[in-house]
Formats: sequence, structure tokens, C-alpha cells
Amino acid sequence: MDEIKFNEQADITDQVCPMTFVKAKVSIDELEDGEVLAIRMNDGEPVQNVPRSMKEEGHKILKLHNNQDGTYTLYVRKVEEG
Repeated sequence: MDEIKFNEQADITDQVCPMTFVKAKVSIDELEDGEVLAIRMNDGEPVQNVPRSMKEEGHKILKLHNNQDGTYTLYVRKVEEG
């Protein structure tokens, strides 16, 4: 499997909803259009909510990777609004 190249990473495993998405949003807002953010999150609520929220913001979900340790890494490409 090819590793996805990313520009920045955010670890939100120490956050709980809704702060998981808030922290992820702050991180992606700092990127340039087209750059990729790797977001490490816990299984459960974040995995259900963060990808959906990112999609609703208009960003492109590239991949959700199971790290096999109770965490997932979500790769998101920033899509500039407008």
C-alpha cells in the first residue's frame, strides 16, 4: 500500500467530541488549498463524526486508515471554499 503524502498532521486522540472536530478544523484551516492533513483520532465517535464533518465543510476525504491500535488516521485534502 502506498503511503499518502501529507503536509501537516494533527493528533486529536486527547480530545473528545465536539473538540475533536474543532481541533481538526483549526488544523486544516492553516493549510493551503490542495494540501493534505493527516488527523490521528480514537476509534468510536471521532471516526464517525470527524470525516463526516470534514466532508460537510467541503474537504476531500482521501483515506481512513486503521492503525490497529485503537486509533485511526484520516487523510483529508483541503478544498478552498468559493
